[in-house]
Amino acid sequence: MPREGRRDESKDATTKRAARARVVAAKHTDARRKRVAASAPTQPRTVAIVGAGRVGSALALALAACGYHISALVTNNGAHARHVARLFSTPRPHALAATQLASLPRTDLLLIATPDGQIAKTAAQLAGRLATHRDQARSTTRIALHTSGALSSDVLSELRATGYAVGSLHPLVSVSEAQAGAASLRGAFYCVEGDARAVKVARQIVRALGGRSFSIKPADKALYHAAAVLASGHTVALFALATELLAHCGVARQDARRALLPLTQSTLTNLLNARTPAHALTGPFARGDAATVRRNLAALSTLDDLIALHIYALLGQQALRLAQTKTARAARAEIEAALASVSEQIHD
Repeated sequence: MPREGRRDESKDATTKRAARARVVAAKHTDARRKRVAASAPTQPRTVAIVGAGRVGSALALALAACGYHISALVTNNGAHARHVARLFSTPRPHALAATQLASLPRTDLLLIATPDGQIAKTAAQLAGRLATHRDQARSTTRIALHTSGALSSDVLSELRATGYAVGSLHPLVSVSEAQAGAASLRGAFYCVEGDARAVKVARQIVRALGGRSFSIKPADKALYHAAAVLASGHTVALFALATELLAHCGVARQDARRALLPLTQSTLTNLLNARTPAHALTGPFARGDAATVRRNLAALSTLDDLIALHIYALLGQQALRLAQTKTARAARAEIEAALASVSEQIHD
């Protein structure tokens, strides 16, 4: 055979081997992609919100803005659900009353945002519905999350028994209104816990909202919530108490509120910028001013309602702990003695 013919045959054989290698590589790549897809949690795209109050409505709006389809809004008040549904562009979610769970459309994710005392009952009702509506049970993701800060995912045990992976997704933000709340939810911190598959989906949601998530043990949920209450609700209660004290001084309540708000805002700014809470602490406890603390306590003890005195003393103990490296030992001992006298009154 001429040399040129042998070269052509060799070239053809090399080309065929390369083609077979590409086919084999493509098959391996496709198989690997399928394995990865099978191991990853399916991204839910349709969400039913059960309990469209402040948090539920805000989450619905925030998720819709991220590309999720809100298939239904369920509330005790059907008129309220319809009002919230009108906030959405088309397609609008189905607005259902709590008595219409049988009409709940098929969805990838059940998000329960009812008051804490109703979550277990709601989960049981949904589980009963799933037992008689197999189209819902065939959902590809079968994930149920609740938004309570105080309860763990175990409260959804009835849904877990139907094959759902359950978890909780709690936003660490204060929500007082749906539309403003939706904006607050974007970029927020979220506490997530529950079954592994549910936690993965919860984290997908947090990422879609541009937020950050962290997890805790279910047994620690109540302690976690106590921290949130201290940082949020109790802050409001303290502000209201401070307003009342200024009112006792003869300042109109509205003026007292306006005067104290910048102080509170500047304190939060200091806390945001400080390395630790101790570095943000100011006032008589930070500087070890025992005389001022005693004068404060004496003034508070003259009020008919002694709750302000007791709160001042209890929080003063915590402030003193924060300031222990900044205050002289003698001054700290004087303040401790003044606070101890109030503590004795509390326990009498």
